[in-house]
Amino acid sequence: MAQDAPTQEKPANNASSAVVTALRGMHPEWVGEVIEAFGEVTVIVPREQVKEICAYLKTAQGFEFNMLSDICGVDRGVEEEPRFEVNYQLFSTTKYHRLRLKVLLNEDDTHVPSVTDVWRTANWHERETFDMFGVIFDNHPDLRRILLPDDWQGHALRKDFPLRGYEPYSLT
Repeated sequence: MAQDAPTQEKPANNASSAVVTALRGMHPEWVGEVIEAFGEVTVIVPREQVKEICAYLKTAQGFEFNMLSDICGVDRGVEEEPRFEVNYQLFSTTKYHRLRLKVLLNEDDTHVPSVTDVWRTANWHERETFDMFGVIFDNHPDLRRILLPDDWQGHALRKDFPLRGYEPYSLT
């Protein structure tokens, strides 16, 4: 007779939940919606404070998110509002916990503060997100295309970008 396996929460999930609880206790205005799914924790944070939040999470005792593993953009579609997301994947190499910060952006205002002063690796991640989605990182030291040619029109990973590009084409 088969028995159900005991359910165990993953340590990374518990650590991330503890981080969110501590952060909410210290700075409740920084913590919007918290999403726990697939063993990962995502915190939606205010755009205006993302740089301050990242600097705090990097240096504060007990958090020590000293590695920004990725920044990526998401286009939720032209029918969605807010349309865009910017996701910051944080990792602590000393505490071994992870956290995702998410900033939501309206189509009319795709500006978000740069975190290149917090993590140097943000430079290329922000440039890629700008190149592919058109998110503008304010005060970035060198915000220009990184993957596509300088004369490229549009942002290739936006959902409203034509599949064949903007160049006229002929099927004959």
